[in-house]
Parts: sequence; structure tokens; C-alpha cells
Amino acid sequence: MADLTLTTFNWVPEPPRGFVRDLRVRWALEEAALPYRVASAPFDDRGAAHFAHQPFGQVPWLTDGNLSIFETGAILLHLGGLSEKLMPSDPRGRTEATEWVFAALNSVEMASLPWGMSKFMGHPTDTAAWKFVDDFLKLRLKHLEPVLAGREWLAGSFSVADILMSDVLRVVDGFGGLADSPACRAYVARATARPAFIKAHADQMAHFAAADKARVVRRAD
Repeated sequence: MADLTLTTFNWVPEPPRGFVRDLRVRWALEEAALPYRVASAPFDDRGAAHFAHQPFGQVPWLTDGNLSIFETGAILLHLGGLSEKLMPSDPRGRTEATEWVFAALNSVEMASLPWGMSKFMGHPTDTAAWKFVDDFLKLRLKHLEPVLAGREWLAGSFSVADILMSDVLRVVDGFGGLADSPACRAYVARATARPAFIKAHADQMAHFAAADKARVVRRAD
């Protein structure tokens, strides 16, 4: 198997820690027990080499031999091709998991991201703009709730679709947005109780904590 290298930022401020999207890739790699190493790209100085791998200057990206892959959805689908722990082996299962990968990113995260950003920025909630954003998310959750009430995981067995969907919903849950969606809330709890998530989350937090210490040392020098 080719060497897998996950690249994330060398440091980020405290608020996004635990939510930087390299977590999704770490989680998948841990679930599949695929050997990998973590590399860092400067947070404060995103140069040409960074944009050559990620054209929007974001993270993460994954290198697999001579392949360089950006966007977490694309990365997780690639990893799904390397392990049946991440993607069902039968055609129907693979199709269903792929559908839910795109649903997580295009149908649910499209609604959850502006909602979560508004919450994070402390925008007022008594405006027409907020009502639109809030109603949009509630409509998506209304349709997702009966799906998750009727199954443990989206495509039968746990897959990359669950990594993406539960991580999208985790942000909403962190701001109390799943209070009226008990099946969605229980789904997030099931997913984040998995040992692979717990390790991936701890590893990301440790990565940025170590970066804090390195920055203090550099300032002292």
C-alpha cells in the first residue's frame, strides 16, 4: 500500500479546534486501521505549494503515492476504495453510501454551515435573514429525522457517509440545534462514541496544543 500522508494546518486558533476537517480524514483512517502520517502546512503563510495541493488554501489534503487529493468528500471516497470498513463491498451498498456522502455535503451541510456560522458569530436571531437560515436547516432535519430513526447507520454498516453526516450534525448539536431532532442527536452520540472518533479528535487537539507550545518557544527565542 502506498504511503498515506494527511496534511493539515500547523496551528489554528482555539475556537475551531476539534472541528477542523482533517478530523474527518483522521477518523476514517483510524476506522480502517490504515497506516498514515500527519504533515503540516503553515496557517499564517499559505504559499504556492499549499495552493498547488488545495486551490482554495484550505485543509486537509491527502497524498497517496503520487496522488494528491483535496476536499474531504473526495478523500473519504478514495479511502473507501481502500477498505471495506469504510465502504460496503456490494454495489447496492456502495451506491447508497455514495448517495449519503453527497447528501451530507450538499443537502445537509449546505443548510447547517450558514446556520452554524451565524451562531458562532453571534448574529441576531430576530431578523428575516436568520429566520430563513433557521427554517432551511429545520426543513432538512425534518426530512433526515425519520431516516435516522429507522436505522443505525445510513448505508447498513458504518461507512464514510456516517463520518461525514455525523460530523456535519455534530456542529449543529454543539449549538443546540438538534434539540427537536432526537434521532439525529442519538445518531451523533453513537458515531462520536466510536473509538476511532475519540482517538482522531484527541489527536487533532494534541496536534494544535503542541503547536501552541512551539509558538511560545519561537517567541521566546
